[in-house]
Amino acid sequence: MAADEPGALELFVSIGLSESKARETLRNQALSALLREAIVQAQEILGSAADKTVGTLLYNVASRLKDPKHLGFLVEYIATKKIVTDLQLNAALEYVKSHPVEPIDAADFARECGVGVIVTPEQIEEAVEASISKHRAQLLSERYRFNMGLLMGEARSKLKWADGKIIKNEVDLQVLHLLGPKTEADLEKKSKAPKARATEPDKKGKGAVVENETKSLMEQLRGEALKFHKPGENYKTEGYVVTPNTMNLLKQHLEITGGQVRTRFPPEPNGILHIGHAKAINFNFGFAKANGGICFLRYDDTNPEKEEEKYFTAIRDIVEWLGYTPYAVTHASDYFDQLYTWAVDLIRRGHAYVCHQKVEEIKGHNPPPSPWRDRPVEESLLLFEVLPFHGEATLRMKLVMEDGKMDPVAYRIKYTPHHRTGDKWCIYPTYDYTHCLCDSIENITHSLCTKEFQARRSSYFWLCNALDVYCPVQWEYGRLNLLYTVVSKRKIIRLVDSGAVRDWDDPRLFTLTALRRRGFPAEAINNFCARVGVTVAQCTMEPHMLEACVREVLNEQAPRVMAVLEPLCVTIVNFPAPHKVKIDVPNFPADETKGFHKVPFQPTIYIEQSDFREVPEKGYKRLAPGQPVGLRHTGYVIAIQSIIKDTNGRVKELEVTCTKSEAAEKPKAFIHWVSNPLVCEVRQYERLFLHKNPEDPAEVPQGFLSDVNPNSLSVIEEALVDRSVCGAKPFTKFQFERLGYFSVDPDSTGAKVSSQKGQKPGRVPSPSPVQMARKGKFSCT
Repeated sequence: MAADEPGALELFVSIGLSESKARETLRNQALSALLREAIVQAQEILGSAADKTVGTLLYNVASRLKDPKHLGFLVEYIATKKIVTDLQLNAALEYVKSHPVEPIDAADFARECGVGVIVTPEQIEEAVEASISKHRAQLLSERYRFNMGLLMGEARSKLKWADGKIIKNEVDLQVLHLLGPKTEADLEKKSKAPKARATEPDKKGKGAVVENETKSLMEQLRGEALKFHKPGENYKTEGYVVTPNTMNLLKQHLEITGGQVRTRFPPEPNGILHIGHAKAINFNFGFAKANGGICFLRYDDTNPEKEEEKYFTAIRDIVEWLGYTPYAVTHASDYFDQLYTWAVDLIRRGHAYVCHQKVEEIKGHNPPPSPWRDRPVEESLLLFEVLPFHGEATLRMKLVMEDGKMDPVAYRIKYTPHHRTGDKWCIYPTYDYTHCLCDSIENITHSLCTKEFQARRSSYFWLCNALDVYCPVQWEYGRLNLLYTVVSKRKIIRLVDSGAVRDWDDPRLFTLTALRRRGFPAEAINNFCARVGVTVAQCTMEPHMLEACVREVLNEQAPRVMAVLEPLCVTIVNFPAPHKVKIDVPNFPADETKGFHKVPFQPTIYIEQSDFREVPEKGYKRLAPGQPVGLRHTGYVIAIQSIIKDTNGRVKELEVTCTKSEAAEKPKAFIHWVSNPLVCEVRQYERLFLHKNPEDPAEVPQGFLSDVNPNSLSVIEEALVDRSVCGAKPFTKFQFERLGYFSVDPDSTGAKVSSQKGQKPGRVPSPSPVQMARKGKFSCT
């Protein structure tokens, strides 16, 4: 280690580093070794110690060079004074990064890095003089408040390899000659212009606020935040392995794709997608769309034991529901023949072997080495051909992964028919083997995956290079998690089996089918993903942040209707003739241009039980003896005349009188109501789990099943809703006034409810087949 070598500190100080900087450098083993090598090489060329100018350039090379194989090449140019400025060094580092295959074309390198280019003081003087002449009038007007950086930038654009400090000194000198010394007026601080106030957001349209607060996903994916490589420039990615054939393979890749961005979304068809997958879908499809590219939907169908047709259908349905159309729908099984051929080739190249260790033996982080690792190639080839008859034998690749896992499995035996290939195969490739090769076949440019796959990046590159095929680039991003939920397929199955939830689409879960059933619009989920952003760090969010995105969308999209969850019958004894009236109610009270729907208004109406108090508590503003209320949208105020109770003393009906609003004193409150309504079933949902992290043993020692909230679902079988919802299709959203947002449940029937004529006072209509399920707990509006 460099820090242990005698004289290392003195060596670093000798090139101009301060003692503190030299000691700091010694703490970085890799940097110390590379810097020492650079200094030794430079001294051999110079025949003496390097001066401070050369030493600074050597330090910059050692600290910034990504591929050490080019160190000697660059040191020679620095030591022989062919590279003398940081500007030239920056160009040199960029050049070797863009030309990873040796040998480097020295003439082209010299031309691109300004080697041998001499910029004279006269050239700098002329360039600065031309720029000042161009802006002379503005300079005389603004004097020293003029942006001098503009002059330097124009001079630099004409003289690419000129020293920036010399240009600045020349600008200062010529400006002084033109304007003279600074006066007191020049030294006064320039008053700051008042900042323009942000446009007041339209309170009626909350969507505008979101646009100001959060960049859209498309803007983020086009932005500078993502330092992704350009198609065909894979080698510029840190850690990318370059082979002698890499540039040729990239050339062939560009001929096929035309420089187009290509991504893929590769789910396993063994479960339903969850909220974390929404980020993956948005990222993969969104990045391709934002950059004029294409995205494949590729099913990773390599484990027939766990795959079902319903999952294939559900996955594609959800992708399209979120608004994305795959360029092509492919399957890993489409490439089984090619993958098998490559496996044979891998064995022939000495990179894979047939192993007879049992699954239990190779599990864990530190399993024993395989005794069959060094078996002859011919033997592995023969065994692989008859692998289906070898019980627990596997094909393993000879490599060590980033997490220390040794020799991952490439093929294993599964005596299960495949849904697409039938009985053709009984050996199936693993994810570690399949994924990168399918990416290669489809010429994927950016293989985007979550951080837990970072440990597989080295094996991704290794396998493509071991087979000498086009190697895409794997990029990792932070996974999206939510509190108060579980998304593991295995754990959701346990929830279903235990009866805690009904199925994968139970609205209390955070699978995407469950969220759709709950009434969450696809647009809101996409907005949520945009708010979370494309981050490298894993993020865990509160559910209310997702619900806020839902409210913002539904506020613009869900028409208002009136519904009563706990009905109390009210008879208007002086109802004005005729006794059957229909009134127009705005679909969106804040914007009546969006239309109206008609609601019956008859002598018998129903209000919420909570909107009446026989003995009101302090501050209660709704209906009570001596305290009238207004009926929304009717133009009437009602006041209690009598209270009718049943034999148990419970209030079952109110008799009231009505008065035109303009003739009555303004009431303290207005309440919603229904008349001649439909009966519906309403399901109200709370959080499924009581604790934020139900899978954390520290929070829930008895396991996540013990943390299920027993009150997460409440069902109101005979709620009442106005007739405008009749015939609404599943997933149609409404805002029940003063209650929240609701969505028509898919298990509803389409039968209509007959009109309720001549009902006895206080009698609730019998249940009809029309059902609605409230999706989620939202704040009342």
